[in-house]
Amino acid sequence: MLEEMGKAARAASYKLAELSTEQKNQVLLTIAEQLEAESAAILAANEQDLADARQNSMSVALLDRLTLTPQRLEGIANDVRQVCRLADPVGQLIDGGMLDSGLRIERRRVPLGVIGVIYEARPNVTVDIASLCLKTGNAAILRGGKETWRTNAATVGVIQNALAKHGLPAGAVQAIENPDRELVNQLLKLDRYVDMLIPRGGAGLHKLCRENSTIPVITGGIGVCHLYLDETMETEAALEVIVNAKKQRPSACNSLETLLIHRDQADRFIPAFLQRMAQENIPLHADANILALLQNGPASVVAVQAENYNDEWLSNDLNVKLVADIDEAITHIREHGTQHSDGILTRSIRNANRFVNQVDSSAVYVNASTRFTDGGQFGLGAEVAVSTQKLHARGPMGLEALTTYKWIGWGDDTLRR
Repeated sequence: MLEEMGKAARAASYKLAELSTEQKNQVLLTIAEQLEAESAAILAANEQDLADARQNSMSVALLDRLTLTPQRLEGIANDVRQVCRLADPVGQLIDGGMLDSGLRIERRRVPLGVIGVIYEARPNVTVDIASLCLKTGNAAILRGGKETWRTNAATVGVIQNALAKHGLPAGAVQAIENPDRELVNQLLKLDRYVDMLIPRGGAGLHKLCRENSTIPVITGGIGVCHLYLDETMETEAALEVIVNAKKQRPSACNSLETLLIHRDQADRFIPAFLQRMAQENIPLHADANILALLQNGPASVVAVQAENYNDEWLSNDLNVKLVADIDEAITHIREHGTQHSDGILTRSIRNANRFVNQVDSSAVYVNASTRFTDGGQFGLGAEVAVSTQKLHARGPMGLEALTTYKWIGWGDDTLRR
């Protein structure tokens, strides 16, 4: 089955590579319209997936990721329209010039070809990937989680119907609907047809792909994110950023997991911090150096476990640790972070610059919430993933990350001497 899907995707990628920007945008507009027109069928499929998920005792965080509502589906359709408004990188001349040999050389952006994406209970990812791939002339093979297979099948069906209206093959966007995990292993070996693989899921999935794939893999999406509160930051401003980073959407990979507090902040910051955490219903997991101070207030506080520093809570829970200085904060982030999104709350330019230069994450913030690490927020449109590695893309992967380039030599019967 996957061999046939790969062949269809490769053939579709050649067709997509011929489309102009205007033609690709027309396809995307039709997809947005069809998503809204067929919303009842997609939502019905999603409700069936949700019913199974509840029966299987899925966590609240994952249920939130899985859930589609009319408002969320409308937002997804509008995200597709936003992709239409973005500049098309395909065909862009990166650089070039005339060589001494008389050959005019160009480096031009082109589609990667076929993109494979493995992801979990995030039905919006299906449309995000499809729209970005189509905008850049790439075909896509999607393998969503078993928890959302009905939603994905309904959504891909709508997308394929929209493609057909423009005379494009269904192979341009395909979904592996069979939940058999063996198909993932087969996809990892489909290097004859798939040019890049993006796993969006837990550490286990990333490890499986890195160790077994014969296709180049872009990993990311696991966010153990930190904020460091230094000795110069005022309490009220810091609390607003902390609450937003933790609560704006706790199940997101860019939500705050660990707050590092400079020891000189403890006396003035902690009373107001505890009051706000209680108001926001944020349970705290504290290290030994700060546990006694936090237990005197109204917030829920327990001792942090060592493993808590390395995992995503995906909930309102927050780790809190007292550090001696910025060096200890940076050391903690290097040891426990996932190179996703980390930030400093400071009024010191010196501290800000040191943090930015020393924290090796794909997104580093100064006096801002970590929740901004997102393709839409960065002005990239919908994202395929947030890459936490360094080659060939890093951070939110928008349109440009789905392209490569080729060298083109223009001659006048030019010969090498």
